[in-house]
Amino acid sequence: MLIASDSAASPSSAVLLVNLGTPTAPTPAAVDAFLSEFLSDQRVVELPALFWRPILHGIVIPLRKKRVAHAYASIWEDGSPLRNISQRQCDALQQRLDTVMGSSAPRVKLAMTYQGPSIADVLDECRREGLDRIVVLPLYPQYSATTTGAVTDQVARYMLAHRDVPHIQVIRDYHVNPELITALANSVREHWQHHGRSDHLLMSFHGIPEVNVKKGDPYARQCEATAAALAQALALEDGQWTMAYQSRFGKQKWREPYTDQTLERMASGGVGSIDVMCPAFSVDCLETLEEMAQENKALFLEHGGKDYRFIPCLNDRDDHITAMVSVLRANGVLCKPNCGSGCSNCRFN
Repeated sequence: MLIASDSAASPSSAVLLVNLGTPTAPTPAAVDAFLSEFLSDQRVVELPALFWRPILHGIVIPLRKKRVAHAYASIWEDGSPLRNISQRQCDALQQRLDTVMGSSAPRVKLAMTYQGPSIADVLDECRREGLDRIVVLPLYPQYSATTTGAVTDQVARYMLAHRDVPHIQVIRDYHVNPELITALANSVREHWQHHGRSDHLLMSFHGIPEVNVKKGDPYARQCEATAAALAQALALEDGQWTMAYQSRFGKQKWREPYTDQTLERMASGGVGSIDVMCPAFSVDCLETLEEMAQENKALFLEHGGKDYRFIPCLNDRDDHITAMVSVLRANGVLCKPNCGSGCSNCRFN
């Protein structure tokens, strides 16, 4: 289904960064449009459409859109943080590739799974520009059917709709990429250097329904691997860090432990200060800037905690861009796998 190029990058190639998407404005109408598209995807909510859509449009969105719009308004600065930071990542990666590869550098473009710019529209743009070798890099280090799977679905639908199928490769995951772990560890060390070290480090990952895990979704296993690799890089002992899952939705059981309950228990149990980070998020967004940096901070302090400090996502940090380059190279994008021939692209070594 997905056709991977085995040749070196050329002026006819592109790298397509894909993030989840965001409302176009912090308003109930814009949130309605975003949630309608997002929560209608059966990769996200695995219920029959005839059963789920009346509930979604008759109960869920009407009850949530004003509150969600208010939450977006609390973090909205000259646009959506997710969109703005993702674009900065795109620009930074383009600059890095141009600097090293010159005219042979692939063009870097940005798409969103929901609310645009759509994957299909950007793929059309690539083809109009003669960029027919395309590598899709979903900005999710850990694979889940709800995220990277949804991206792959849209790429597959695009390919099914075209007779002259372009060369497209989708990168599945990069949850223990060494450069990613280094960048995450650097962000923690820099935080400690500037703010001091708290009693505990909490790694909060986006949640997933437990039934998805039982069906074989590898996301939780990959989150655990990321957390373990990061703890090892930071030389943390078992009692110095915890991982948990945030952002659960609905009444079904999600992967445990839950972030909010973990914070309540720690605060009540005497943990006075805590550093919190979100290693599953490539960029800061509603779930980090509002849920983690604001809502869960208030929860921790309310239950007896004294100091709660949020460590920003990697965003467009230079070492994060280095990690993206490493992911591309590991997937044979910038030169042939294990090239070792001293070609110009190997200067990324």
